[in-house]
Amino acid sequence: MENRIKNKENRLENVGNNIKRSSSTKYIYILFSFFFSLAASAQCAMCRAALAGDSNVKKAEAVNNGIVYLMVIPYLLVAIIGYLIYRMYQSKKKKAE
Repeated sequence: MENRIKNKENRLENVGNNIKRSSSTKYIYILFSFFFSLAASAQCAMCRAALAGDSNVKKAEAVNNGIVYLMVIPYLLVAIIGYLIYRMYQSKKKKAE
């Protein structure tokens, strides 16, 4: 019986140590990415060369609007799937009560 209690205490200590290690690892990654981040261009080299200059302002706006439009679709899909999962868990809770 005493061995079980000791084993349980050891497991609880190991869980605490693992959480501390994982949180310190997260901080290291955050600091590393903060200090060693590179500036990123939103357009590829060919798009940038084709849209450079004052004469292509309308084309540049159209390309940027297209990029925004293409980025909206994945966010909407994730939001819809998240909402459906939320509803599923809520209905399970109501059935359990």
